[in-house]
Amino acid sequence: MTPAARIAAAAEVLPEIETHRRPTSEAIKDWGKAHRFAGSGDRSNVANLVYDALRVRASAAHLMGDDSPRAVVIGMLGRMRGLDGAAIAALFGVDRYAAPALTGAEQAALAGGTLAGAPAWVAGDYPEWLEPYFIRAFGEARVEEVAALAARAPLDLRVNTLKAIRPQIMEAIGHHQPEPTPHAPDGLRIPPREDGRVPYVQAEPAFLKGAVEVQDEGSQLVALLAGAQPGEQVLDLCAGGGGKTLALAAAMNNTGQIFATDNDARRLMNIHERLERAGVRNVQVRTPTARVPKIDGLKGKIDLVLVDAPCTGTGTWRRNPDAKWRMRPGSLEQRVKEQIEVLDIAAPCVKPGGRLVYITCSLLDEENGAQVSAFLARHKGFAVRPPGEVAGAAGLEKLGGYTDVSGQGLLLSPHRTATDGFFLAVLTRTA
Repeated sequence: MTPAARIAAAAEVLPEIETHRRPTSEAIKDWGKAHRFAGSGDRSNVANLVYDALRVRASAAHLMGDDSPRAVVIGMLGRMRGLDGAAIAALFGVDRYAAPALTGAEQAALAGGTLAGAPAWVAGDYPEWLEPYFIRAFGEARVEEVAALAARAPLDLRVNTLKAIRPQIMEAIGHHQPEPTPHAPDGLRIPPREDGRVPYVQAEPAFLKGAVEVQDEGSQLVALLAGAQPGEQVLDLCAGGGGKTLALAAAMNNTGQIFATDNDARRLMNIHERLERAGVRNVQVRTPTARVPKIDGLKGKIDLVLVDAPCTGTGTWRRNPDAKWRMRPGSLEQRVKEQIEVLDIAAPCVKPGGRLVYITCSLLDEENGAQVSAFLARHKGFAVRPPGEVAGAAGLEKLGGYTDVSGQGLLLSPHRTATDGFFLAVLTRTA
């Protein structure tokens, strides 16, 4: 497929996503089935064009004065791909597979469109209904904070220190030109290419041998900030696929005991294979029953309970740009209820002097600081550890100033730390 044909295909896929509120991956898959001539490279390039259009849907539509899928794609080519009007025009109407040539109105919009005076939700590229939530979380900084979530995410890797050290892996995958991550001591970063693509490292020998894992630097950092120590008893209450479980095991040098569970057995399906590949030996996977995490016999015995809570995922919009436009108020309300439930399950497991570490990949205060305040009101025997102290104890002093609006936890974000968005608060059991 030519570049012009791929752009036409992206404009064809977008209505399916917006009208039927389908995940982009599903829409692209169906498009590929209907267009068998498109190779894997074509499908990947079309997908990246669609994702880029979704990243800047609001601002691109504003610049073009039109919110149709075609207009959004045209506006995106300027916003995300850095093309000028002439370069964009050269991708339309060039052959029978291309989209129709640009109209005079479209050319004028490209030449004179501006975001000056645009509402914050347009300039920041987020749903208008979320405006009061982002005002609460960031105030006047909301445009910069949320607009950073529209950027492409790099590919971040965590070196598994049970099997290797960072210089070894940098050499092993040197052909991908990895760079050390800005904050995480065992992280590597591979920036996206101009078209938004990143390499498939899962085929690398270092990955197959368990010496490296795919994990955003923000996720690596909150695992470090949790402060798991060798020999401790740890409960990973929302273990899912095991990304943070693996990081905790490495931090504990395969000593002590980690109990990994979840309320959905399906989320744990991949954890066993990942643990084996990584050489982890101190994890006991506990399959839930009746959609309740399995915590039998752990009440009052755990040094560290990690609650990587279900959330809206607003902090992951760089990787899932379609999710922000599918999000609805009801989903926020549901996630808040689920967070309350899992926190109340976690609290009795913490032993006196132990810690409950609450994590979300959300930037919304309702899921972060407000949730911590509500927990403290329900559980009088807990106190918040100062965020700066948490960062210092983990050797990550530079992160100490990145607190959330409540001041009770650390808040990472693409704008602040060049990571996905994560919130972390450490609650110590005092009685």
